[in-house]
Amino acid sequence: MGNRQEILLTGAGGQGLILASIVMAAAAVNDNKNVVQTQSYGPEARGGASMAGVIIDVDTIEYPKVTKPTVLLCMNQTSFNKYLPKVEPACIIIADSTYVSGSYSKDYKVLSFPITRSAKEGLGREVVANMLALGVINAASGLINREIFRASIFEMAPKGSGELNQQAFDLGYRLYEKGSGQNIGASSQTPQ
Repeated sequence: MGNRQEILLTGAGGQGLILASIVMAAAAVNDNKNVVQTQSYGPEARGGASMAGVIIDVDTIEYPKVTKPTVLLCMNQTSFNKYLPKVEPACIIIADSTYVSGSYSKDYKVLSFPITRSAKEGLGREVVANMLALGVINAASGLINREIFRASIFEMAPKGSGELNQQAFDLGYRLYEKGSGQNIGASSQTPQ
């Protein structure tokens, strides 16, 4: 990967993607990198469309919007269908198989992990799926020093939930390292 990394976190309102982007940005700053974080969400908030972007670079960031994602996280089917056609084939694409399924162009390498289901079943709290997703992303991309990321999660978590959020992050690493992600980019169909 080059110096400039553009991460796009997409899904539905209420999945904690904006918080995840803020935590990722803080972790990158703590890792001595330049960062810009942006966000947008639908008027419905919970359940509506949600998207957050993080740009990480060792150099000066001259344009603050994600234009060519190097990492794309899709936490629901709608965001997967919308954003997959907009990324380059070299992009690391991570889909939450709890809500995303289907066959898509073999031009893309889509890694599918049961992110939300693992948070619920492994930790008893679906609400930490966002931190679990950050673990998968960082394990796949090596964007930020792992221990700095963990410490940043603890610092930014709501009082009393730091350890649970760190456990979710670590579970994301284990999911990635176990190779439990399935490449669902196996057919020549395109998203509808």
